[in-house]
Amino acid sequence: FHSAGKVYDVGQTFLDRFGMDTYSFFRRSNLYYPFASHDDWQVANYLLQSGLSMAKIDEYLKLNLIRTLPLSFQTAKGLRGCAELLPPGPRWNYRIVPTSHPTKNPVILYYRDALDCIESLFNHPYYAPHMDYTPFRLFTTAERIVREYTEWMSAEVAWWMQSKLPEGATLCGVILSSDKTHITNMCGGKAAHPLLISLANIRMAVRNKASSHAFLLLALMPISQFLHPNKRMCSVLDARLFHQCLDIVVEPLKTAARIGRMMSDPRTRATTLAQLARITCDPDDVERYFTQCECFRLSGVAEPFFRDWPLSDPANFFSPEALHHWYGEFWDHDVQWCKNALGSQELDFRYSVLQPIVGLRHFKDGITTLKQVTGRAKRDVQRYIVPVIAGAMPTGAVIAIRALMDFRYLAQAHVLTSSTRDKIKDALAKFHEHKSTITDEGLRRGAKSGAALDHWQIPKLELMQSVAPSVSQIGVPVQWSADTTEHAHVEVIKDPAASTNHHNFDSQICRYLDRIERCRAFETATRLSSALRNGPDNGQDIPDSEVDLAAGDVDDPSAEDEDSEEHPTALLNDIWAPKRPVPNFFSIAQTLLTAVPGSIPHPIRTFTSGPTAFRLNYDPSIKRIAIDQAAEMFNIPDLCPAIADYLGREGPYAQNFHSFGGQRRAHADVHLPFSEIQVWYKVRLQQKLHHDRTSVGPVFTINAHPANHAWEYGRRDAAILHIDGRHEWPSSGLTGHAIVEICLIMRPLSPRGCKITWDERFLVYARRFDVAPQQRSQVDPATGLHVLKRATRASGALLGDVFPLDQIRSYAHLVPRFGRAADPRLTSSNSSHFSQSFWLNSYFDKEFYYAIS
Repeated sequence: FHSAGKVYDVGQTFLDRFGMDTYSFFRRSNLYYPFASHDDWQVANYLLQSGLSMAKIDEYLKLNLIRTLPLSFQTAKGLRGCAELLPPGPRWNYRIVPTSHPTKNPVILYYRDALDCIESLFNHPYYAPHMDYTPFRLFTTAERIVREYTEWMSAEVAWWMQSKLPEGATLCGVILSSDKTHITNMCGGKAAHPLLISLANIRMAVRNKASSHAFLLLALMPISQFLHPNKRMCSVLDARLFHQCLDIVVEPLKTAARIGRMMSDPRTRATTLAQLARITCDPDDVERYFTQCECFRLSGVAEPFFRDWPLSDPANFFSPEALHHWYGEFWDHDVQWCKNALGSQELDFRYSVLQPIVGLRHFKDGITTLKQVTGRAKRDVQRYIVPVIAGAMPTGAVIAIRALMDFRYLAQAHVLTSSTRDKIKDALAKFHEHKSTITDEGLRRGAKSGAALDHWQIPKLELMQSVAPSVSQIGVPVQWSADTTEHAHVEVIKDPAASTNHHNFDSQICRYLDRIERCRAFETATRLSSALRNGPDNGQDIPDSEVDLAAGDVDDPSAEDEDSEEHPTALLNDIWAPKRPVPNFFSIAQTLLTAVPGSIPHPIRTFTSGPTAFRLNYDPSIKRIAIDQAAEMFNIPDLCPAIADYLGREGPYAQNFHSFGGQRRAHADVHLPFSEIQVWYKVRLQQKLHHDRTSVGPVFTINAHPANHAWEYGRRDAAILHIDGRHEWPSSGLTGHAIVEICLIMRPLSPRGCKITWDERFLVYARRFDVAPQQRSQVDPATGLHVLKRATRASGALLGDVFPLDQIRSYAHLVPRFGRAADPRLTSSNSSHFSQSFWLNSYFDKEFYYAIS
């Protein structure tokens, strides 16, 4: 949008405002005033953000060693007094809200100026490089045929709103999130109702990280008890009070949107307000008013907060929400249908015998007895539901549940195209096409009565119809998920409440957050000021070993060396970025390639190949073992001839690309140029995100353990192996790739006193799975999954070969085909060994799903 986001003049930066504080004069000589020094401030900052009570802080300050320190405070009260002298953030206010009906206690609203909160986010230096200031449109090609949707600014609503603003104006999208949360299970089950605010201009990759603190507590909405005899009317009065308080809190935002602008009402808002205008009953007569509202399916709120907010449209600002709507629907309904079809015992058993995935939850006791099921637990259950129920539920029911899984996974993508949006719509349509099987089989039942239901009045399911249309209007739905705000409740409600005296929670929470925000802002300002005064230190040590690199002790080498202007950015990342970021094997591998020769050991244990990064432990699990002994330990009878065939295909330069050969050429007693190998029990893999090739995905571990007391037949994970150089993962999907079971990870050892080219290449012994065609298709029509069978040679032996480790492209998860009833002899440690037919589970990871869908 060319005429938007005009820069008019130089404004007040974050540090400019820091310098305008009442006590800024004293900071000319002492940057850390009211604290004596940087060390003094570090101790104070730690104590203020530690969550310790005042009594515990006093105990700490009375320790003999601490009393010898030159601190500017001696008591907790003195420490908090110093904190009050730090530059403030948006100030807290309170107001007693009048109500039309009596309540048990006065209604007190604690809130901050919404514009001040938005301005503090807009002005913060950490968010500056991660913000969009103008609406934009993305296309997949230069011909502009297929549209891409990502951030809110990439969608139509932002573009339309910008067109209604004066030329040069900057559009700020306000995000409001509100949900009741329990302060603690103690103290009579006290609850709070926080209202959080953020800025849609901040890109979701930063905004939705809890460590970014991009959601501020705007208000604590009052939780009242109306003295009305009709409980249903109490709910109506609660809804009215919420809108009344929200009207007070967002009034500055309405004023900012209204001044100097000619606005027109969107249609849906006008429809709602027109319906309210047709109700002639006095709103104070709650019961009669609500009766008339029910005709229009309205909640009974007479004055909704958006009634006079320019350009506001409930159809646009009430966004889809994954955590409560999609995951909630899955747990409340999909899982119950599966439970009713299979029975709790069978469903739990199938989950319990799945081979565990390192880093993901394993349900060793099943899923039907889970308590306090979190959003993460619901996501983990979803990973396996389709292959688990296959064969035991009616085909139509499996298709319906799989269609909803496709809907959720497609809708969670961080980039959606117009064609993907149509796939989301088609997935929901497929569910509706096959949902009758669920009711016909009596699988949909009442939660309390247990009686079969023949209707589909499920609000969360109805809300799914708005997802596909919302993509083009407000961007990808995943950015609006409540995961971030639910986590923020811990930071802005539960942690502050834990430091109170358990009385008058609201006021004490406000004071606590005020101190914390002062500390964060002061830490940011002092570190930036110190860096600008003293100049950055550009020295960078070369890591002594690869162990340092693997531990994340080096900077990202893909970035250029930071000069004096960029150094403050590094400081901001140090303060505001996640303290435990996902390890980046790609950057580590790049650093190792550019390291000074001789400074790190070879062969390098962290390296990349195509779209995949690999990480092996520095020390092998077995430092030296004879090949014949390894063959016996890992139960690989043809290991020696497989290595010989590999060497025959490899060539003199150890750079050839390998695929599965046909007949075994080498004999069992073939002579090899080496007799010993090193062995690793696992390798970790990482890939770039499917929709963002600049960001790394999660780390997955491929195990290749020999038999032991826990795994009687060994632990072997599956993987995707690249076997055709004309195709590349993930763009080609499974084309040009094979699904294999990794049985051994090894490195040949040159004979003593001899150096051979291929001894620096890591190898794997892998056994292939064949994809069984399904009714003129590569996938099963009910589950949409590939059916796999173990490949064998003409002799009946399992088909296995040796490959370079770097031909692996991805972890893969296989689920046994249980059929009508699972074999009761199966366990999580032997299910993959005894099963001969498997499902390739595309739902275990969203990135894998996008690659093969």
